[in-house]
Amino acid sequence: MEIYTLLREFADSWMLLFLFSFFTLVVVWVFRPGSSKTYEDTASIPFRHVDAPAPQGDEAAAAASKEART
Repeated sequence: MEIYTLLREFADSWMLLFLFSFFTLVVVWVFRPGSSKTYEDTASIPFRHVDAPAPQGDEAAAAASKEART
């Protein structure tokens, strides 16, 4: 058996299964409960004021509602 044929069969079977499993685990990890706070904080980084540090806890919610009103 040639090396190409062997690698081709491996890629068509086990590697496909591995990559599908990896993709599924990444999707589950991203959409797990409790991760939205982390991603919301990370997504807001470009919109933070340059001179002020990021607000913590309740201050962040107050700042977000204040910005939404303006």
